[in-house]
Amino acid sequence: MSETSYQPAFDELVKWATPEVRQAELLEAKAEFFALTGEIFDDDRQLEMRMASFLEHYVFDRVSPHRGRTPAMEYFEKVKVEDPARANVFEGFTQTLHGLYEVRKLGKGFVRVRELFDGEDHEVIERRTLVGLNKGDLVTARLIPFSDGLWFSAAFCYHPPGAFKSILKEVKRRRKQEPTRPRTELIYDCARRSLKADRYRQIAIEKIYDFVNPTV
Repeated sequence: MSETSYQPAFDELVKWATPEVRQAELLEAKAEFFALTGEIFDDDRQLEMRMASFLEHYVFDRVSPHRGRTPAMEYFEKVKVEDPARANVFEGFTQTLHGLYEVRKLGKGFVRVRELFDGEDHEVIERRTLVGLNKGDLVTARLIPFSDGLWFSAAFCYHPPGAFKSILKEVKRRRKQEPTRPRTELIYDCARRSLKADRYRQIAIEKIYDFVNPTV
């Protein structure tokens, strides 16, 4: 297996996790995910990225009600028994970091980001030039431990520059007033608002990302 990208291992995991016998569960998971993050339509600009986000959610995050584990955990345990030499690659898929990240620095071969909830900085290996990504941007992203560090997954959710202050303020409020509330709730809420920002360009970003007095 190539040590230059997690993609072959991810493709292997997805193929194993989405056989015909699991189609009913896959459809159930899809309905759950888009109820949380906003219904997607064929003409949405975010269609491809949202489908990638769903697939990652399904294999990395969603605990199966039938088996009590995520597909990533199931497959890691399977590989650990059958082929221990490869197990560390799949273990990384059980430890992904999904969060709201501020882009702090774009360097040669890396991007430094800060997770808003815990304030922790992460240096992410990135050999591509990420079009449209700039210092100060806020994105929902997933970091995957692989080989020699952390890598971005394929799925991003970009939030408009005008949304940064509102999101950060809501993060601080929840951290102080609702510390036990799952941070995934805000991640999903921001995903819904990102879709609205794309669809309703005539509405001010500040109104779309108003967490105190939502009007749209």
